[in-house]
Amino acid sequence: MEVSVFPVLETDRLVLRQVTKEDASSLLKYLSDQDVMRYVGLEPFKSINDAMDEISWYHSILKKRTGIRWGITLKDQGEVIGSCGFLNLVSQHYRSEIGFELSREHWGKGIASEAIEAVIRYGFEQIDLQRIEALIEPPNIPSQKLVEKQGFIREGLLRSYEFTCGKFDDLYMYSLLKQDFNTK
Repeated sequence: MEVSVFPVLETDRLVLRQVTKEDASSLLKYLSDQDVMRYVGLEPFKSINDAMDEISWYHSILKKRTGIRWGITLKDQGEVIGSCGFLNLVSQHYRSEIGFELSREHWGKGIASEAIEAVIRYGFEQIDLQRIEALIEPPNIPSQKLVEKQGFIREGLLRSYEFTCGKFDDLYMYSLLKQDFNTK
């Protein structure tokens, strides 16, 4: 994945763009919400430094070519209200995981779905992915419904797959293949 200029993605209502240090307070606002962070695998953020660390991680995965993360903004506003992107990109196998989160005040409006569809399209068309994976905790029903709406198939349960926040988490493995997305 070669990115010389960060790709800006536009949908009907959204602009997905690079997150910068100027966005730290926006990130802190939603990443400090316990409900937003419930299934992210991180404790709710407590300080602006936590948000700056997250932004540094976004930049590091891009630099290492292991992922890319977009800030989700509404077209008429510049504030980052969530993020979506790829992580654990394995270019020799043409696959990546997708991750996302959204400020609670924007839940239930189709924003996450709109952002995810744009990111998936970018992954298949620009990065030439064959497979996109989503790892979702079993109690996280809204995220399961969200990826299923995009055509993801649940492949199975990965037992005690991650150790986060002092506990082992089971994760459902979902996948979407390029040929499945192209038929949408």
